[in-house]
Amino acid sequence: MFGRLNNSVAALADAGPGCLADRLVGLEKESLRVSIAGTISQRDHPVSLGAALTHPHITTDFGEAMLEFVTPPFHRSQDTVDFLTDLHRFAVKRLDRESLWAASMPCVLDGERSVRIGEYGSSNAGLMKHVYRKGLGLRYGKSMQVISGIHINLSWPEALWAVLARLDGHEPSSEVVSAGYLHAIRNVQRHGWLLLYLFGASPAICTSFLGGETGDLERWDDSTVYRPYGTTLRMSDLGYRNSDKAPVRADYNSLAGYVASLRSAISTHWPAYDSLGVQAGETWQQLNANMLQIENEYYSGTRPKQIAEHLEKPSTALARRGVEYIELRTLDVNPFAMAGIDTESLRFVEAFALFCLLHDSRPFDGDERDRIDRNSDAVANFGRDPALTLVDCDGQSKPLAEMAGGLVDAIQSVASCIGPEYVDAVAVQMQKIENPDSTPSGQILQGMRDSRMGFFQFAQSLSAQHDQSHRGASLSAEREGRFEEDVARSLAKRDALEAEAQAPFADFIAEYLASE
Repeated sequence: MFGRLNNSVAALADAGPGCLADRLVGLEKESLRVSIAGTISQRDHPVSLGAALTHPHITTDFGEAMLEFVTPPFHRSQDTVDFLTDLHRFAVKRLDRESLWAASMPCVLDGERSVRIGEYGSSNAGLMKHVYRKGLGLRYGKSMQVISGIHINLSWPEALWAVLARLDGHEPSSEVVSAGYLHAIRNVQRHGWLLLYLFGASPAICTSFLGGETGDLERWDDSTVYRPYGTTLRMSDLGYRNSDKAPVRADYNSLAGYVASLRSAISTHWPAYDSLGVQAGETWQQLNANMLQIENEYYSGTRPKQIAEHLEKPSTALARRGVEYIELRTLDVNPFAMAGIDTESLRFVEAFALFCLLHDSRPFDGDERDRIDRNSDAVANFGRDPALTLVDCDGQSKPLAEMAGGLVDAIQSVASCIGPEYVDAVAVQMQKIENPDSTPSGQILQGMRDSRMGFFQFAQSLSAQHDQSHRGASLSAEREGRFEEDVARSLAKRDALEAEAQAPFADFIAEYLASE
């Protein structure tokens, strides 16, 4: 079953730890600003945090109240989590009678009107970000857009690619590296249900998120619904997904196929979106009426990425320079962790992703993509059910615990190539397979029972604890000085952009969308 994996692990062992020393890991983490009462903030993005358009580390996602923290890539997971934690401390101390919501799923929504779309200033680049988000709200609803998550960015060094190229009888090249990243992405999707089980942290949600409806969920109390065996309702059909109105499915079998499939989607007119209107008089409602406004609209648990230059489309960056790193997007915000994720969890995900690179990865066919979706949906909704079975890569139905145990055993062999702390991190996750109640989703429901709280009260309590801890912690003088400089530079950069002569917005958008 793991023939290629065994050969790859042996090759890495022969090459020594140096072939992995220059790997990089970065994080992006979304957090809602909320009032003392727990409602989503209606205030502008704080000037004390800089300009959301141009700040390198503190920006906003869909909503004006939805902070997004972005770390640089580091060689060590601990350094990445430390930087993310420092960003939280810096931001929280500059919030006025507000805190950061500690969970993925929002609470106390007063319908769509309670969600302000992000504002990015008067430059064409800022207006494009705003209009794109208006289009998302129009197509999918604004409430769905304020679900928070953790994104993990991973890249592997040239030394590792050289080892794998020799193993496969190739010379190292940009094409070989890009194919390797797509190889890993297919396996991340095949086995990604494991991450939903281990790190899912949204088994319960507020009824306000559903507009007071309960659907087929069970009622916890007057304000909370849940699934008794659920792991991540964020990743279920209740969470963030592309609309069935425009069925887009990216091609992960090659970089050329991936780029072509996204370019097709952003250039294919779609009548259902045309009926929503691109403009209402002089006011833009969405960037266009195509299947996707831009590539970022395509929701996927894993993306191949290349660092884009100013106003360069993601597909163009990939076509020109190949894949630079992969982005894993399925992790919930862990409400028990001060920064939404801890180092131990991040180390496991690193080992998991490396396993996905080293293991066999045949091209996808249509039936397999459907199987992947069914497995993910089952784990998101019923992952802690002892009777749950999944379908493996050979089409055989097996208990989740059996499949998960086999995967984690294989990941353990990969972790040994990285370092002893990674072996320890994998061992911790094995305990969650043996005891489903020790998963974050299980701990959340148990915490709600023990405290006799609904989801809102429980998440609000954790948010207040983290807020107090961040406010009481200090930053090094060097890091605080750096963050202050980032604020000042971002404001100056935004002002300089807005001072430049701006082409008519329609011409700017047409030129951007036509560029290749």
